[in-house]
Amino acid sequence: MIRGLTFTLAALLIPLVALAGSANAGKYDAQFRQFLNETVVPEAKRAGVSQATLDRELAGLTPDTSLPGLVEPGGKGAPPKINFQAEFRSPQRYFRDSQFNSLVPGGRRLMQKHAATLQRIEAKYGVPKRIILAIWARESGYGGAKIPHDALRVLATQAFMGQRADFFKGELIAALKILQKGDVSRRAMRSSWGGAMGQPQFLPSSYLKYAVDFDGDGKRNIWTSQVDTMASIANYLAAHGWQKGRDWGYEVHLPETVSCTREGPDNRQKISRFVGEGVKRVSGKPFPDNEINRPGNILLPAGRYGPAFIATENFYVLKEYNESDTYALFVGHLADRYGSNKPFVASWKPMKDTTRGAVRNLQVRLEGLGHDVGGADGLIGFKTRRSIGKDQEKNGFFATCWVG
Repeated sequence: MIRGLTFTLAALLIPLVALAGSANAGKYDAQFRQFLNETVVPEAKRAGVSQATLDRELAGLTPDTSLPGLVEPGGKGAPPKINFQAEFRSPQRYFRDSQFNSLVPGGRRLMQKHAATLQRIEAKYGVPKRIILAIWARESGYGGAKIPHDALRVLATQAFMGQRADFFKGELIAALKILQKGDVSRRAMRSSWGGAMGQPQFLPSSYLKYAVDFDGDGKRNIWTSQVDTMASIANYLAAHGWQKGRDWGYEVHLPETVSCTREGPDNRQKISRFVGEGVKRVSGKPFPDNEINRPGNILLPAGRYGPAFIATENFYVLKEYNESDTYALFVGHLADRYGSNKPFVASWKPMKDTTRGAVRNLQVRLEGLGHDVGGADGLIGFKTRRSIGKDQEKNGFFATCWVG
């Protein structure tokens, strides 16, 4: 799923993409119309979309070639080598204190404003209000972020000349179903450049599955209803396995005797066993009684170059919302700061950004050495981090589990 804000560098580069797009304006219109008529319309009809809806919504539709990350129709050509999503860059800038300090006051005000409603949402779905608000903040700044695009046009363009054409074709058909049902007008159906809609940034298929009408007006309105937005986020997390009564995780001191190569949800053990190995909460408090004998795992988003955590299963439910360790950690940390607005105890050590291409090359080399990096996708996930650490240890170095 495509969500989140871009770094300043990417923001500066996107206008260059837009300029390239303007040069292509009209170039693919005839081919795009053929694609809609011969591919989208038949599949949409088989999915239950009426001819009247198709005539109304697809009439005059043209591709938006200014969107970033497009390729030639049919998947030809190489995608741009720009990381448009902040979640997949080095972590230290993603966790700037100024971001949290700007989001915490608004979250606290909304927590008071919607106290009774949030209590009802939490009782129904089992998801804490602070988690709901933190996702809402990360996705759209509590609804304050500009959501500029015509969702249908974005999805149709991505289905026609995006890097995941088949995926977006399904999302386009889901969007047509939403418009047919009438929960939102075409004019109001706004999305990001990746097709994520409204304040919780749901893709259309997620909207159909998880959006709820919690304010009772008969419509599932994630564009302008704060109540529906909050309840829809909670419903999404509950449906993806949120465990009521558990937290997302805890910042810890990880002794050097505990290797960073043990990171990952497939290396879970009782938190009490980690305590027995010398792992302690940075707060100095013991782990809660309801957590100590439950499973947890080591989480090191920047290897030994940043804070360490013991994560619970709920951390990985947050990752169902956006497949990024840094995204889930941002949400969990912001949720904690609604209570006491304090930064992580450990700091993020300075590190250089790298490109997805360079990381992919490293992953291919590690695979060649027999390591499981989770696929050579150019993203530094936990399997890549611990593979780096294992290779470091094999060659006689202290494992840092990070590129360096």
